[in-house]
Amino acid sequence: MTKPADSDGWGICLRLEPVAFRFVTCIVGVQQGGRVVIGGDSAGVAGWSITVRADTKVFRNGEFIMGFTDSFRMGQLLRYSLVPPSPQDWDLDRFMATDFIAVVRDCLRDGGFARNDSGSESGGLFLVGIRGHLYRIDSDYQIGRSVDEYYAVGSGDEYACGSLHSTRGQDPEHRVRLALEAAAHHSSGVCPPFHIISSDEVYAPDGTVRAG
Repeated sequence: MTKPADSDGWGICLRLEPVAFRFVTCIVGVQQGGRVVIGGDSAGVAGWSITVRADTKVFRNGEFIMGFTDSFRMGQLLRYSLVPPSPQDWDLDRFMATDFIAVVRDCLRDGGFARNDSGSESGGLFLVGIRGHLYRIDSDYQIGRSVDEYYAVGSGDEYACGSLHSTRGQDPEHRVRLALEAAAHHSSGVCPPFHIISSDEVYAPDGTVRAG
């Protein structure tokens, strides 16, 4: 819906509905061959201004690798304040949905980032790699795993996902880099340099470590 501006002869119309917010940043993750690779760009955007950030959006925290969008403050809390519990191989999904999310919620709440709207608590959007599995953590603290074994989140995510779909079977680091390049080419909220990290160990489907 639009509303005419004050009668000033210019005939300008102003939009009344809020403009949907789109995350800047592009974080890409691939689960392949018992490993997880996560990469991110370096854009820090505020309004029409863009800064190439020296602090990376992908990092290690103990055994976990992570990449975040939504807020640099959230990323700093996940990187420097979060103390993740030791994973339980017998049911990794259950561990992520309970033990891991519990400490993430406490960390974001204690750090002043978590929001509470009429009793509904929310955090932010980020990817996590642990023991050969790639997870997406949404703002409502749900965990997700894709049958495609890849995720792209943030600005330009559709372009990155298209790239990932077309590069199945290729080297995972190469796939992540191509996806980030596609997002940067088509989205003004994504820019190099790109930072890519991978899990240290290679895991078999049963959760045991195997030779790389």
